[in-house]
Amino acid sequence: MVQQLFTDYLITQRAISANTVAVYRDTMLLFLDFTRERIGKAPPELQLLDITPDLILAFLDDLEQSRHNAVSSRNLRLTALRAFLKFAARRDVTALQNIEQALGVPTKRFERPMLGYLTRDEMLAVIGEPGKTWTAQRDHLMISMLYNTGARVSEIVAVRVGDVVLEASARVHLRGKGRKHRSVPLWKSTVRAARAWLRRNPTLVGEAPLLPNRDGAMMTRHNVNQRLKVAVEHAAKVEPTLSERHISPHCIRHNPESPIMPSRSVRAAEFLA
Repeated sequence: MVQQLFTDYLITQRAISANTVAVYRDTMLLFLDFTRERIGKAPPELQLLDITPDLILAFLDDLEQSRHNAVSSRNLRLTALRAFLKFAARRDVTALQNIEQALGVPTKRFERPMLGYLTRDEMLAVIGEPGKTWTAQRDHLMISMLYNTGARVSEIVAVRVGDVVLEASARVHLRGKGRKHRSVPLWKSTVRAARAWLRRNPTLVGEAPLLPNRDGAMMTRHNVNQRLKVAVEHAAKVEPTLSERHISPHCIRHNPESPIMPSRSVRAAEFLA
């Protein structure tokens, strides 16, 4: 039934995105490993009647205690389990009552931390100057685009050269979460950085990643976090307050001057132009 969930339902019928499929896959692997240890049954021996609310709650608690997962991750795993149980309920009506009880396991509430953000001077210090090395110029463009677009890391690293329009009405096409595509205008400063980058790398064309790693492949989330950390360390020499803070791409995304915020600062756009 787990195999049918992925091969027949999620992929064939629902055409769920690869990232969501990966989350569901990891959840089922973790859950099946946990049930093997908890009740001594291997996956082929497991029955729907074995999946009780107590077993699910024990699994979720183990995620927090043993794997040190945040409450948000715990709730995400529960969502994946619910998807499987709802799928199973339509294929085995004899376990319907048991599944309904299991579906009654609630999500855990938690306090959302206040999002930090950078001041205008701090952000400009992090962006810095393009620099002379290949890596420095790439990082300068990467951070500029994160700030300009308010995009997620996954959206920025997925940008291809062909997604960037640098002529009239300069913009970048982003492939967002849940297959949502959108175009975001580019500031003049970002356009200048992109043009300088492409002049230095004439082989970057068409479907090539705009911001590749040294091997020419798409950067990873870890790469971006590493490079941002380096940029913040350099910027802290100019803005000492940065040395006392943890700066992540998420902070840049939720900056008050980011396009995703309710009101965008015209002053910042004019300054960066």
